[in-house]
Amino acid sequence: MFNTISMIGLGYIGLPTATMFASRKRKVIGVDVNQHAVDTINQGKIHIIEPDLDILVQAVVQQGYLRATTSPEPAEAFLIAVPTPFTDGHKPDLSYIESAAKAIAPVLAKGNLVILESTSPVGTTEKLAEWLAAARPDLTFPQQSAEAADIQVAYCPERVLPGRVVQELVSNDRVIGGMTRTATFMAAALYKTFVQGDLVATNARTAEMCKLTENSFRDVNIAFANELSMICDGLDINVWELIALANRHPRVNILQPGAGVGGHCIAVDPWFIVDTSPDDAKIIRMAREVNDTKPEWVLEKIKASITDVLAAEAIKSIADVKVACLGLAFKPDIDDLRESPAVEIAKHVMSLGCQLQIVEPNIQELPNSLKNDNVNLIELDEAIASSDVVCVLVKHSPFIEKKNSISVRNNVIDAVGVFS
Repeated sequence: MFNTISMIGLGYIGLPTATMFASRKRKVIGVDVNQHAVDTINQGKIHIIEPDLDILVQAVVQQGYLRATTSPEPAEAFLIAVPTPFTDGHKPDLSYIESAAKAIAPVLAKGNLVILESTSPVGTTEKLAEWLAAARPDLTFPQQSAEAADIQVAYCPERVLPGRVVQELVSNDRVIGGMTRTATFMAAALYKTFVQGDLVATNARTAEMCKLTENSFRDVNIAFANELSMICDGLDINVWELIALANRHPRVNILQPGAGVGGHCIAVDPWFIVDTSPDDAKIIRMAREVNDTKPEWVLEKIKASITDVLAAEAIKSIADVKVACLGLAFKPDIDDLRESPAVEIAKHVMSLGCQLQIVEPNIQELPNSLKNDNVNLIELDEAIASSDVVCVLVKHSPFIEKKNSISVRNNVIDAVGVFS
């Protein structure tokens, strides 16, 4: 049994996972470089929005099972859930994982288990083991001693839906890929602490590719829907009605189009496959390109509406045009802005010089990239009443509730099907 667990990274995945272990009365040491996050968690509060998580964190902190710090401490198992963004040219950036490896290396001891949860290119788990071995030549690792290694290393990606993380961490199946059979067995025993879904064993490389494949599958299917939306717009067809009709076929299930694709998973992971196999990942690359161009298409719609306003009304300067962008998060009813197409669209609208009125009910202040003299974060009712152009970029519940009020305005752009 693993009695002390260290979670490296206390973000949207790390904090809920740490909390699940702590709720099963395991001692969990959470580690994060963000001092604000550490302080917030140690107060029994959370720095992210996720339903039900706040109550659980408060309980496990008060009971003494979860504690956060900025420096790793000795433990029996170390789980790494840090960002894996990409750099220019869509090259994977593994620096956060390397930093995590160097941070935990000094406190590793014989018999420890290290699990990488971060979505990663194929072969990253092996690189993690190499970084650890370089930092701790006094210990052996799977690439050196296989089953007999002092430190076992495995890969186990998350596959949860923001807004349902607490439930899905428990109920969803997990793919566990150890660098050795011993590592896989140890990791499965650890996750059985709270996971009720199946724990499916494989090797590390297959587990890494499985996570990338799951998100690439969704990206390809969303790209099909987004491409349909652009085609239908030119043919004067309601794409949401079309998709609903097509989906009545027993073997058709088209996803919903939107303003693009965001988040740290679907908008990023397919590029890891393209980077690894650039000559063979043709469909995956094309899907990424389609989804990456959808925000540009939405922006052109906004520009056209601004032109209509200037032509039809007594507004002489674009500086006097008020454009409301409804939603900044990358998906409905969360506060996560990572890789959000809505944020990118808003930034371009800001650069046009108009008065940008942003409505995002899940945040308290604008991100730094949108802090400008011509940008304001306002309430929905005010935006509906005062804006010359309204663009719905995220299908948040409050927007659906007010869809009748929004739809009667002139110059409304519905990029996500709120009115359908």
